[in-house]
Amino acid sequence: MAAAQIYNMLSNYKGKVTVKIDGIAASAASVIAMAGDTVLVSPVSMLMIHNPATIAWGDHAEMQKAIDMLSEVKESIINAYVLKTGLSRPKLSHLMDAETWMDANKAVELGFADEIMTRAKAEPEKEPEEGEEDTGGEEDEEKKLLPSTSSMLYSRRAVTNALLNKMAAKYGGEKPKADIQAQAQIPAADTETGRSVDALMERLNLLRH
Repeated sequence: MAAAQIYNMLSNYKGKVTVKIDGIAASAASVIAMAGDTVLVSPVSMLMIHNPATIAWGDHAEMQKAIDMLSEVKESIINAYVLKTGLSRPKLSHLMDAETWMDANKAVELGFADEIMTRAKAEPEKEPEEGEEDTGGEEDEEKKLLPSTSSMLYSRRAVTNALLNKMAAKYGGEKPKADIQAQAQIPAADTETGRSVDALMERLNLLRH
């Protein structure tokens, strides 16, 4: 009933309603989605329709009342699906009986959605007009020289060696021999001392405890 009220509120809105399904629109949420003038689905989203359900208690007369009520609720839900998809009522009823799950492509194919959302593409570079200086090459070279800030590489050994190097620089001692990866990321020491790696590791263990 709450989904029906939300559906009606969106349907009566005077402006344009765009529904975006970015995760899952299942059960009553699929009914709400049908109120959109345009329904967009993510490539990784899902939509599910099924029969309404309830809990009933009583004698055979009460059970029959529940059955009749569910039949009417199903027909009202099919009304929303028909208006959006244009599919026949028997086909929609069959899909609901089977508890149908749809991916983005199937939702568009059956008419439950209008379009699949796509990622924005980068605009092509504008060619310099006649008489206009082309500085793109220089900018590209500068970009190549700038360090990347969007990637991260984690190595436990590199972190351990970095800590030992800092301790050796502050307290004195021999710095550990790093692997190729660590050597590429950690600058070499300006000075060396006679403290062994074992001694530094012993001191590190004391700090940990």
